[in-house]
Amino acid sequence: MPLDLHAVAAGGSAAFALATPLRIRDLLALAVREVIGARAPHDKFERSVVRTLAGLAAGDFVVDIDGRSFADGNAVVMCEGSVAVRFFIKRGKRAGLELQP
Repeated sequence: MPLDLHAVAAGGSAAFALATPLRIRDLLALAVREVIGARAPHDKFERSVVRTLAGLAAGDFVVDIDGRSFADGNAVVMCEGSVAVRFFIKRGKRAGLELQP
């Protein structure tokens, strides 16, 4: 849900013009696009996003955005400028280790 920053600033609420609320699923879609590249076929992008969101929903991993952990794709985070998105797997596949995010 990107904001029209000019409309927000013109409405007298400059605080909202400095940060944009985004759903975690939208940030993950942007991260997938960044990783696979702008030239990747759209169907590959869609499959990658669906699989990433399914993994998040299944609890396969958590997402860390600027130091805050999220496990729900519908959660909203405020973003300013750029953000650091990191994925942490909850379970080690080989050793069967449980990791705490």
